[in-house]
Amino acid sequence: MTREDLLRTVDLIEPGDLVRYHGSIPEAHGFYLAHPCLCASCQFRATYSPTDIRYLLIDPWGEIPGPECVRRASITRSTACN
Repeated sequence: MTREDLLRTVDLIEPGDLVRYHGSIPEAHGFYLAHPCLCASCQFRATYSPTDIRYLLIDPWGEIPGPECVRRASITRSTACN
């Protein structure tokens, strides 16, 4: 296991974790609850590339819809989850 792999295991995102979205949709940047995306495309992707997990982001306050099919690189786990 490389050092980078070890660091990634520390930063795992589990269902319901609070994350900050900083991806390609600037108007959606902010905090969300992350859940594995269960759409057909993401299910297919996960079948053939299990390391390519995508996320459905849910607004913790229920005010706006969150982004779907979000890449892991577009979110950062909140330190409040430690």
